[in-house]
Amino acid sequence: MRFSPGMPLALALGVALGTGITLTHGVLAQKNKPDLPLRDLQTFVEILNRVKTDYVEPVTDEALLEDAVRGMLAGLDPHSSYLDKEEFAEISVQTSGKFGGLGIEVQLLNGFVRVIAPIDDTPAHKAGVQAGDLIVKIDETPVKGMSLTDAVKKMRGDPGSKITLTLVREGTAEPLVLEMKRDVINVSSVRGRMLEPGMGYLRVSTFSSLTGKALSDEFKKLRKAAPGGQLKGLVLDLRNNPGGVLNAAIEVSDAFLDKGIVVSIKGRVNDANREYNATPGDMLDGKPIVILVNGGSASASEIVAGALQDHKRALVVGTKTFGKGSVQTILPLQNDSAIKLTTARYYTPSGRSIQAEGIGPDITIRPVKVSKPDGAPGDFISEADLTGRLEGDKRPAETPEQLAERKKDQDAQQQLAETDYALYEALNLLKGMVIVGSR
Repeated sequence: MRFSPGMPLALALGVALGTGITLTHGVLAQKNKPDLPLRDLQTFVEILNRVKTDYVEPVTDEALLEDAVRGMLAGLDPHSSYLDKEEFAEISVQTSGKFGGLGIEVQLLNGFVRVIAPIDDTPAHKAGVQAGDLIVKIDETPVKGMSLTDAVKKMRGDPGSKITLTLVREGTAEPLVLEMKRDVINVSSVRGRMLEPGMGYLRVSTFSSLTGKALSDEFKKLRKAAPGGQLKGLVLDLRNNPGGVLNAAIEVSDAFLDKGIVVSIKGRVNDANREYNATPGDMLDGKPIVILVNGGSASASEIVAGALQDHKRALVVGTKTFGKGSVQTILPLQNDSAIKLTTARYYTPSGRSIQAEGIGPDITIRPVKVSKPDGAPGDFISEADLTGRLEGDKRPAETPEQLAERKKDQDAQQQLAETDYALYEALNLLKGMVIVGSR
């Protein structure tokens, strides 16, 4: 909406409101003809004029109207917002998998910026930012009272430029001060490796338009590296994955489902009600899957975890997810800006609402610190150590190569337990599922 500098604000708004009334009734004629609050709109016009004439400093019509729209949308829920031309353009960049900044997904909470999750291998992740952290200062500027848009703008900047974030973390007495350098964020959303022969691992850090293909490519590499070209099972790691593109979540879920509902969307408008179904073909051929989640797993991550959990296709382990189960629709406006409006809720195949509920794990695994035990692994006394024991049937002695391989496996297990206990337990659960399935 643009106004000429010489046009009185009241007149401009009168024209705009008159046009809006005509268009609104034309569009919403089939929705029980809702009454517009004309008296409240008149009050709104009066307030704008009072601010324009009596405020201590001059304010442009454009600034007043934009702030009014931002405030209106911010009052709805944390995910609805006004996007100016620059912000609207950046939304497309973010969903493409490449953008600038620190690499964190954030929301506004009680006047502070809360970290939903850092993205893998980004400046924020490398500096030690964690899901649940509250950002209280950006450089020397307090965040309290700042809009989310302004906070995000302040965290942006030229690649290589330095920024300092002051964070408050639950369980930590003193605020944390982390310095990092901004960078261009090229999100490699899927990474894979072999945990043990035949036991694959896929890490999905975010859901962009490229995630579905990246998952397929990484899976093919894992299968090629597996003994006999077949995987026995898979750990799908969605921890600290803040979500992203809906279609990517559907593609990832569909990759492991043969049929059935993946996710349904329900809103007030009939056009917002949709149901997405899996297509035939499970690229893992029904082999066991363990999904790792935590409080930083949100939105699209919860769609995948909920779909595979409801279809009993995977065991979900870790801690309860974030609970962001609402759908945002980007509605472009005539002035190259847009509004991001919450229009519906997500539901899992069984009809569970994700919103403010999250996905509860089948087995809870809380993050713990594991250290190497004192003494050598063989400190316990066994039958072989007893004097006068009976000898068992002799088996062929292990070759030096077999001994070295067994030692290497034991060291790898110990290292995994020390560096990522949740993944260590997920692997043990996966191995148990493979054993049970083979019987």
